[in-house]
Amino acid sequence: MKKWISMIVATLMSLSLVACGSSSENTYVYSSELDIKNLDSSDADDGCSFTAMHAVIDGLMTLDADGNVVYGVAEDSSVSEDGLTHTYKIREDAKWANGDDVTANDFVYAWKRIFKNVGNYYYMFGNGIASIEGATEMCDKLDNGEELTDEDFDKMAVKAVDDKTLEVKTTVPVQFFDELMTFPCFYPINEAFCEEQGDQYGKSADSILGNGAFVMTNWEPGSVAEFEKSETYYAADTVKIDNVVMKLVQDPATAAASFENGETDFAAINSDLVDKYSSEDYYAIINDGYLFYLSINFENEDLANANVRKALSLAINRDDLCENVLKDGSTTARGFVPTGLSISPSGTDFRDDAKEFTSYDLDAAQAALDAGLKELGKSEITLRLLYGTDESPMDIFATYLQNAFSKLDGLNIEMVATTKQDRIYNKQKNGDYDICCTRWGPDYADPTTYLTLAITGNSNNYGHYSNADYDALMDKVAVETDAQTRWDYMVQAEEILLNDYGYIPVFEKGTATLQNTEVTGLIVRPVGVPYTFQFVEFK
Repeated sequence: MKKWISMIVATLMSLSLVACGSSSENTYVYSSELDIKNLDSSDADDGCSFTAMHAVIDGLMTLDADGNVVYGVAEDSSVSEDGLTHTYKIREDAKWANGDDVTANDFVYAWKRIFKNVGNYYYMFGNGIASIEGATEMCDKLDNGEELTDEDFDKMAVKAVDDKTLEVKTTVPVQFFDELMTFPCFYPINEAFCEEQGDQYGKSADSILGNGAFVMTNWEPGSVAEFEKSETYYAADTVKIDNVVMKLVQDPATAAASFENGETDFAAINSDLVDKYSSEDYYAIINDGYLFYLSINFENEDLANANVRKALSLAINRDDLCENVLKDGSTTARGFVPTGLSISPSGTDFRDDAKEFTSYDLDAAQAALDAGLKELGKSEITLRLLYGTDESPMDIFATYLQNAFSKLDGLNIEMVATTKQDRIYNKQKNGDYDICCTRWGPDYADPTTYLTLAITGNSNNYGHYSNADYDALMDKVAVETDAQTRWDYMVQAEEILLNDYGYIPVFEKGTATLQNTEVTGLIVRPVGVPYTFQFVEFK
């Protein structure tokens, strides 16, 4: 985790050719290629929504100006000698934007609400991640389609000892527990306000109440979100700008033009624009933490064949894709757990301890496909390749894969283009795909943020991969108290997954950006919440 935190970039780049118009108004303008889904921590599950949510809400822990995990709404904490009981003291000056005190119950309510709503991140409370006592049993019931009872909620070991004291009990020591508390699903919610909003909570500027650095004043989905400095924020003196504007669903070329016109302070660009801007002093590559990979639908008879999956992996020239096509700082993925994510108890990176599982060998790929076709009793197969056109560089990625796979005799590829929302929440969720170009950003700095995706029944395991040996190892990871033994289990688990071609990792994403050189203090963090605006300042 220390190595990962050291990779955080406090961004200092910017436009020098023209003065940025926003700076004269003390307004920071950020362009996003994606839209905000909503600001409801029981439902939002994407980086753009997390960035917006973090602008208005602080958790128990937050980030300082250097991107390090520090106290947020909590002013102090303690852990019992056995490492199982975490007690957080909440600041007396922590206020909601309406003036209400932030209380311990705001966390109890928010966390239990995720289970009540069967939220996207309920699994993070269970064994293997937060490991909160009673949460795994609730996860299991939800996974089995069962209703939760009042008794189930009573057994979840999170309680308000008093208004300013939150106590959480875990089943095993969780070394990264404080870092988890920076992630949006662990944010608090003002119960009275949320109940008043009902199912509209977090879906508009008027239906979100925050306790953070900014207040959302306007949100037009697909267009713009606007924020102003909060006067009730406990650390208001650290906020040097008056306003933040997020331009939403901006095409990279449009964002770049806006940047050149002095209308935007931050713009992510695509590979087509890299050569144009790479020599400029306002051009910067950042590590955004995403692993891009192929999700395989194991319900497809052809893809259930291991040799077919092996052929797909071997047919991808990842180095060529990263160096000559993407050109944005992306690097070849050697495994399912990215480089630099987490450090072992002995101080080594996970990728240094684990094996390399990706390579390019077109002859071997053809041999594997031939073997698979023979086993299937077929002369050729046709597979649908699903991707989103509004999530750069998925279209470039998918086109490259189409060309790579077309070199294999006996394999036909049908391209299925759609939007990110449709890709995830319709086609993937309903199993309406064969191969899917997808990505995952780490929610916290531990290998389980990736490895849990392959557990049988995991809500994000859309392809229904299942391996009993893998599940058994991950069960051990979830309860192991010795840090080194737990680490070894995770290394072994990844080997099972990738030798099985359960997922096919392709590249670790870099992002080419244009950034105002008159701006300091933007925190870019390749784990959890991508961007923090609190410390942004114009020179």
